[in-house]
Amino acid sequence: MNAQNIVIALVIGLVAGWLASFVVGGSGLIRYLISGVIGSFVGSFLLSKAGINLGIGNEIARDIVTATIGAIIVVLLARFIAG
Repeated sequence: MNAQNIVIALVIGLVAGWLASFVVGGSGLIRYLISGVIGSFVGSFLLSKAGINLGIGNEIARDIVTATIGAIIVVLLARFIAG
């Protein structure tokens, strides 16, 4: 993985975390980034295990939607665990 791929992954994570914040609330650039990056792994894992194909042709848009779904799940789980 080169530097360009890392930057793209971080930007996708940032956008996904920001979009997830509209659904579940929250703020802070670092929180957006963390929830989005972790969410990309969670969303990708869960969607593949469930056999769900989003049907989005654009790869970046599909990655953002997948990461956003995962970020929403991550934030909700974190809130549930924290009380």
